[in-house]
Amino acid sequence: MMSLLQKVHPQNLRLIALAIVLVLLILFFATQIDNYLSPRMLNRIATSAALFLPVAIGQALVVITRNVDLSVGSLVGFLAFFMGDMLGHYDLGPVLTIVAFLVLGGCFGAINGTLVSYGRVPSIIVTLGTLAIFRALLIEYSDSRTITTDSMPKWVADFPQLSLFTVGSFDLRMTVALALAAALVFGIALSRLRSARKLYAVGSNPDAAIMSGIDSKRVVFWAFVLSGAMAGLGGFMFLVRFGNITVGAGLGFEFKSVSEIVVGGVNIFGGSGSMLGVVLGTVLVDTLENSLLRWQVISEFWRDALLGMLIILAVAADTFMTRSFTRLRAKKDV
Repeated sequence: MMSLLQKVHPQNLRLIALAIVLVLLILFFATQIDNYLSPRMLNRIATSAALFLPVAIGQALVVITRNVDLSVGSLVGFLAFFMGDMLGHYDLGPVLTIVAFLVLGGCFGAINGTLVSYGRVPSIIVTLGTLAIFRALLIEYSDSRTITTDSMPKWVADFPQLSLFTVGSFDLRMTVALALAAALVFGIALSRLRSARKLYAVGSNPDAAIMSGIDSKRVVFWAFVLSGAMAGLGGFMFLVRFGNITVGAGLGFEFKSVSEIVVGGVNIFGGSGSMLGVVLGTVLVDTLENSLLRWQVISEFWRDALLGMLIILAVAADTFMTRSFTRLRAKKDV
């Protein structure tokens, strides 16, 4: 058993443990909540996770480079409101609308990336500042208005109900397919493309990355651009799912995205993490959140506390497993 554990990469072991925890969590709530294992509940968790997954993907790219993007929640809210308002005047259609969300999000991400990589300002300072600035832009632009689907093209209200295919009572919604496609693209890129793997090099050891000829500033800059673009996709998801957009749109997304990627095994100190882990972490957190909504035993005031505890446990488990495997391999080498 010990020799088997030594052969498994710590990252893969973490993913296996995460999948087991997810299964145990589902089995636990199935014993506590009536009709829990139903297609309706599965659809609800899948669509909820699809809303947050793009934002978590972008956050993971930034965190892998030893940075963090706290502005994503405000960016999701601003873009959802701004584009919802624009769609009331110009019907771009679904494809061009998604492209517009991605481009605008990438432009806002470039502001963060420029200040962090070329301005040498710590990312937590920059993105705390832009979190407030983007939220202020939303408040100023909205002028106390609320955007509703009544003022937008009909396809906006219909989009969340679009399905790629149906198995029994379970529908694979278009929003879920979009989020999974984004995770697949970035997952393949991080494992196959040399340019994408530079994110790991910069996050693992910035000085060594520079010595090996990697332009770390450019790598960090593009990580923030992609994070902004994914926040843009999150804004699109938010718009089509809720329809009614207020100045509170996207509040708390930054906290949730960080919790999802940390639970999913992305090292908060940079240098490691996978898209499969991000998907599992997002599904786990959303399963927990949706289940707690229906589990009357826990007060709603304790839900955020439980998520906070989950983050602490995830970081502690990651640190413990990393140190344990390092010791085991050191003994084996001796």
